[in-house]
Amino acid sequence: MASEISNLRLVKDKDAYSVDDSITLNVKFSLSGEMRDVFNEKNWTDAYEKNDNQFKLKYGIKLVSSGLRKHDVVKPIDTYRKASIFWTRNPKLVNPMKEKRIWVQVAKNFEPIIKLTEEDVRKELFDFDEPIILSASELGKGKHKISAEVFVSWNKH
Repeated sequence: MASEISNLRLVKDKDAYSVDDSITLNVKFSLSGEMRDVFNEKNWTDAYEKNDNQFKLKYGIKLVSSGLRKHDVVKPIDTYRKASIFWTRNPKLVNPMKEKRIWVQVAKNFEPIIKLTEEDVRKELFDFDEPIILSASELGKGKHKISAEVFVSWNKH
């Protein structure tokens, strides 16, 4: 299955910092390709009927400052996203357009999120926007070039 990390961006909150400032960098990226395309209502309903009711993504982010020697700016982040597939008759969830009973709950940083459409579920599971806060004093004075390295992995059945 061919999937790839796409749209990787490192976004800073402002252009210049003093040594006393906190720097907020947002690492944004998406997982695109077949993995994203096959995660749809038909397939998650089939998976649920076969008692396969969880899907877990592990992802990591590493910020490095380049120069004469590359070094980590902050401790690398390793975390998970989990999709739980479940059945419900809850009237707050049931879509009036059709008889939908199988739903997906996405847990991002242990916070459960339920979306009503396939595309919204895909966005929650496969689109990433991780804020990373670091102290400008850790970098020191001067100009610094910071880059992000990202990986994503998942279990195969």
